[in-house]
Amino acid sequence: MNQDPQEDAISAGHLVYHKIGGLIRRYRKEKGLKLLDLSGVTGIKSAMLSKIENGRMLPTIPTLFTIIRKLGIRPDTFFSELSAESSFPGYLLLRANSYSSYEKEEGATGFEYQSILENNFAGGAFQISLLTLRPGSQRQAVTTAAYEFVYVLNGDLQYQLEDKIFDLQEGDSLFFDGNIAHVPINHLNGTIRLLVMYFFGELST
Repeated sequence: MNQDPQEDAISAGHLVYHKIGGLIRRYRKEKGLKLLDLSGVTGIKSAMLSKIENGRMLPTIPTLFTIIRKLGIRPDTFFSELSAESSFPGYLLLRANSYSSYEKEEGATGFEYQSILENNFAGGAFQISLLTLRPGSQRQAVTTAAYEFVYVLNGDLQYQLEDKIFDLQEGDSLFFDGNIAHVPINHLNGTIRLLVMYFFGELST
């Protein structure tokens, strides 16, 4: 039995994964639906839908297709907005003006994300983002269904992992399981820039 072409695209990793959540959120709002409304028609818990919309979790193929169908969106329309180049020439030159801004958490203040690069690997996917924390930035602690690597490009901050708080300075890095509730805290009056890498998949042991 032949697989759906859109499912082939997902499996082959030819989609821009970080846009999935934002697209779902946009279509949901265009339909005038709240998260609880979408949860009711899809049977998917609102907490999971929120993680998917915020890019904290990649939906499984059946889950994604359920959401699309219940939103009344044609799959070809949805996936056309996620298409990415499928070939790799052996190198990538990424200009600063090519980074794409995206929203990760609704209601967060002073958190500015730019996607630098993302791709898939055997058993998962990765995304590299630039995060700018403005003075007075605020956000609740969140969890992510991924491993995260954070590198401080400039500035001093505190990084909270559940009940632990780490003081980080320029050049410091932190690697952790995103399933631990976490939040970066800009406790000083300055702008902080972080390089954040998300690894969606299992680590080899």
